[in-house]
Amino acid sequence: MPTTKAAKKSLRQIKTRTARNIKRKNAVKELMKKVRLAMNSGDNEKVKALLPKVQKAFDKAVKVGVIKANTANRKKSRLAARIKKAGKK
Repeated sequence: MPTTKAAKKSLRQIKTRTARNIKRKNAVKELMKKVRLAMNSGDNEKVKALLPKVQKAFDKAVKVGVIKANTANRKKSRLAARIKKAGKK
């Protein structure tokens, strides 16, 4: 446990930031899950509507440092490729 006043404040800040980061990561995961479920059900219109939302969520997560830029770019690229492939079927 922290003993100094500064250490106690630091602990409070860490808890707040951790909660915010988890919320941001979960938002991305939930959107990815919605896209995956829409793809499995064959609802291409819903998938196309969700794609910009997913990309925006990834970009926001990168901006605040929750995930790395290359990770977000890789996941966005793979998702777009998967959607494109599913659309051709």
